[in-house]
Amino acid sequence: MGRDAHRWSTFRGERTLVIAARTVTSTVRVLETLPELLRDDARVTVVFAYDPTSAFNEGVLDLLHAAGCRVAPWEQLGQIAPDLILSASENIDVPEGDCPVLVLPHGVGFQKFVPDSRSPHERLSGAVPDSLLESGRAWLAVSHPAQEEQLLATHPKSAGHTLLVGDPCFDELVSSRKRRRAYREALGVAEHQRLVMVSSTWGPTSLLGRFPDLLPRLIAQLPCDEYRVGAIVHPNVWSAHGAWQIRTLQASALDAGLLLMPAVHAWRSALVAADVLIGDHGSVTLYGAASGTPLLLAAYGDDAVPGTAVHTLSSVAPRLDTRGSLRRQVEDVIREHTPQRYATVTTQAFAEPGHALARLRTALYRLLKLPEPSSLPPTPPVLPVPDPPAAPVTSWQVTTGITEDTATPTVTVRRFPATVTAYGTTLPETAALFTHLACADDERDRRLTESASVLVRRRPASVTVEALRWIGNTLAELPGSLLAASAVSGGGCLVGLRDGRVVEAAATGRALDAGLPAAVVYALLRAGLSLDDAQVALRIGDSRYEDVLLRLRPTPPTC
Repeated sequence: MGRDAHRWSTFRGERTLVIAARTVTSTVRVLETLPELLRDDARVTVVFAYDPTSAFNEGVLDLLHAAGCRVAPWEQLGQIAPDLILSASENIDVPEGDCPVLVLPHGVGFQKFVPDSRSPHERLSGAVPDSLLESGRAWLAVSHPAQEEQLLATHPKSAGHTLLVGDPCFDELVSSRKRRRAYREALGVAEHQRLVMVSSTWGPTSLLGRFPDLLPRLIAQLPCDEYRVGAIVHPNVWSAHGAWQIRTLQASALDAGLLLMPAVHAWRSALVAADVLIGDHGSVTLYGAASGTPLLLAAYGDDAVPGTAVHTLSSVAPRLDTRGSLRRQVEDVIREHTPQRYATVTTQAFAEPGHALARLRTALYRLLKLPEPSSLPPTPPVLPVPDPPAAPVTSWQVTTGITEDTATPTVTVRRFPATVTAYGTTLPETAALFTHLACADDERDRRLTESASVLVRRRPASVTVEALRWIGNTLAELPGSLLAASAVSGGGCLVGLRDGRVVEAAATGRALDAGLPAAVVYALLRAGLSLDDAQVALRIGDSRYEDVLLRLRPTPPTC
């Protein structure tokens, strides 16, 4: 990459584009955008340069190497003589020269005050230093004319050096709505479940900065057969504190099935998949609201900039009462939401949606002083399907209630991950209420397994004899348990009782994991009702789908 690099190169471009990588957030934005802009163009040689001066530089090199980028040390830039420097970080130390510098936003506009690494004061996030503006080299991409006005008011030297391009990230979110079902399936969210995503920016005024226990409390109040909970945490939190620290602080929530999205890329498809977003003053909150997702604001910091779109959002979005019933508030905001609720905020943040990549390609080639490719302008790509980021729940606190006002009794079952029950659960209002602990056979905490009333085999047995053998061995090994249940391949579930009886539970209409029929049998036993050739309606929580009919009949334990 030095002055004689041409001696070793295979591709000899007419122009050299340097990508300045300083933080994970800014590097991700460039990596997600650039391939669509330079597709099939051998005229441009791209060099990635790593600037290690940020407090949030941890993970940048790993990200670049994972993407297959060749990376030059920052001090080698003086030997490259680039034709254009591109970055989504406004705080880079640009080497001397006269080549232009194009700065992309790594969020939505200039909406936050952040600590200034060059002084003890704060600065406007996204705004480049005045010295770079004075040189005339800086060009700032913005997504809306209001951002140009904001910059002029605070940085008059930016006059004539802004480029209105729109927001590629928002365009991708809108374009990807058609694949929402695929994203939900990839995340393990069933059709009847609601996905609640929690988004936190970084810093002490962020959602996790103020309420680090909100995630386990939320999971504790949302029955896991009806809801899934996910989290989108700003890359700066991952970079500053490390994945180990985040996972340790959220250990109970992770054991309870939290969908903790990776620090890069996957958050966008998770946002498209969400039924509700709980957020703060970060860009993800604004992206979600503008995409039509019901929103609850859990935190809003004084580091947010007045007059920006996110500031407007804070005045119209409902606030989450973190001390109130979280489930009730989630259900209320879904019921009361309309798709156009935040249309005014959207028009304040994003100009001419759908054209950002095309506008950005035009600007890039103009600064490179190259004719734009003759190929069709790029359009917003559809986001890829994410990898499942959660392990299965292996223990539950189960509440069951029985109503007998018809010929067929109804058993209502609610399950909450056992690892978060210390944060409180929302119990159903029913006259006959029973609670028990259930564990899967792969539960790692032996204390929970030995305390469980019900044991559940995770994988269905291939044949009935195999299921019966597992039931007998399990009850013999754990004398404190009352029931052991195993599904059988091909349909049906066997539930073994401590007194030697075995009940076959056959469901109509849908497949069930063994824990649900086991909960029904447990409730009938506690209520003193017969298990002989019984017909029971299973209602899973508030049942946004029809009740499941279960037929119970005794089975010889030795068959």
